[in-house]
Amino acid sequence: MIQTFTQLDLIRFIYNETTTEQNRDIELALLCNNELMEEYKSLKSTVATLSEVSYTPSNSTLENILNYSKSTNLHTAH
Repeated sequence: MIQTFTQLDLIRFIYNETTTEQNRDIELALLCNNELMEEYKSLKSTVATLSEVSYTPSNSTLENILNYSKSTNLHTAH
């Protein structure tokens, strides 16, 4: 039986969220299917790029948020 794998399956595989049996099946499919292997490589590259992304907002963004907060003039309940 030929099993097909989706992008979600490959992403789960990349993030080690698959079972041992699923790992074996995906690894075999990657060896036998060049198109699947190319998709895997592309997703693996994307995941590597995502881990390099900085999640810190710029000072101007923080300043804009603080200024907006001050301008709304919301009062806390006592």
